[in-house]
Amino acid sequence: MLDKEVAAGTSPTNIFVCGLSQGGALAIASVLLYPKTLGGCAVFSGSVPLSKSFADRVTPEARKTPVLWFHGMADGVVLFEAGHAGCAFLQELGMACEFKTYPTLGHLLVDEELQYFRRWIFDRLGISQGTKDARPSSSSSNHEDLH
Repeated sequence: MLDKEVAAGTSPTNIFVCGLSQGGALAIASVLLYPKTLGGCAVFSGSVPLSKSFADRVTPEARKTPVLWFHGMADGVVLFEAGHAGCAFLQELGMACEFKTYPTLGHLLVDEELQYFRRWIFDRLGISQGTKDARPSSSSSNHEDLH
C-alpha cells in the first residue's frame, strides 16, 4: 500500500500511518519494514509485535520515521506496560518515539488523542495551525488540509 501511494507521486515524508490496538501493531510493523522514512506513525493502545532479533532488519531510513504513541493506564486489553515497552523498544533502535499517557483511559480512542495527533502531523508537515482552514506555511509546499 505504501509503495502504491509513493508510485502515485506522494512523497514518503508526507505519508502518516496509524492504528488502534492490533491496527497500531500493524502500523508500527509497516513503518519498521518499509525501507524509507515516512512522515510519521501513531499507535493508539497498541504494542510492538516484533522481537529484538527483528531489529537488524530495520533500515537506517525506517529508523528516522517519528512515532507518536498513546496509551491509557486503565487499558485492560493491551496493557499499559506493553505499550510503554513498545515505545522503549523503538527508542533502543534510535527512533524518536513520543509516549503520551492517559491515566484513566481504557482501550479506546478519544478526541483529545486525535486532536494531538492532528497537531503533531501539522507540525511535521510545516502547516500553520492558526486558522480553521490550515494552509501550508510555505508557498512552495503542496500539502492538503488534514481535517
